[in-house]
Amino acid sequence: MRQISSAARLLTVAALPLALTACSFTAAKATPKAAPKTAGSKPAAAAPSAAAPAGGPNKGLLTGRQLKALLAPASFFASGFTPDPELARDTGDTYQLPATADVPTPDCTKLGGTSWTEITGIAGVSFAQDAYVDKDSSEEFAQEIDVYRDTTATTVLDALGKISMACPSYTDGATHAKVTVAEKPLAGVGDGAWVITETSSAWQGGTTLVAARVGTSVVTVLVSSSTDNGVAGGTKLAKQLVASLKGKA
Repeated sequence: MRQISSAARLLTVAALPLALTACSFTAAKATPKAAPKTAGSKPAAAAPSAAAPAGGPNKGLLTGRQLKALLAPASFFASGFTPDPELARDTGDTYQLPATADVPTPDCTKLGGTSWTEITGIAGVSFAQDAYVDKDSSEEFAQEIDVYRDTTATTVLDALGKISMACPSYTDGATHAKVTVAEKPLAGVGDGAWVITETSSAWQGGTTLVAARVGTSVVTVLVSSSTDNGVAGGTKLAKQLVASLKGKA
């Protein structure tokens, strides 16, 4: 079951009662614009009965508990940002069974959720994620690390690098407005990286998604900002996670 972040609970006057949009008003317009929204996280880790063994193809791969320790700490984020406990998830000391689903038509609306890697249809064997929210501005930083067997991490990053072709735009479920998706490679970050920006006339600011591969791991972040498109913050957070994984993934 996907969870809704605390930032997502803030509503605009024009939004529906359960809109996943943060509140931000502009003095120049009669109709308020909403800051980019975030919603959704991975479900809780798989039950032990569904877990894969630690040896064999999972030998040497980082566990959820280890990944959790590599996420950016609270001290990384600016004053005013606090952790959202509902978006903290990891696979603990066990491994999930990997899965690959056919995704002939990607669900582009998944780009509005913190666990947006699910759009690839590929699930890894371990992960950790959390998010930090500024309750006053409704801005949010979500971070996640997923681990895959063999060369699957490369396959995932390649798929994420084609998101804008499959999803040049989508309709925001909260504002019913068009969201434009743009993508470009991000040089010098990990073993390859992509930065994806989402903008809409209904939002104040924008959202940036960043994906980077480090060995068998894929780092993904989502930054929702009411003052810019989130590229600077997303890049900074991605670089922090890549640095923490160096020599470990």
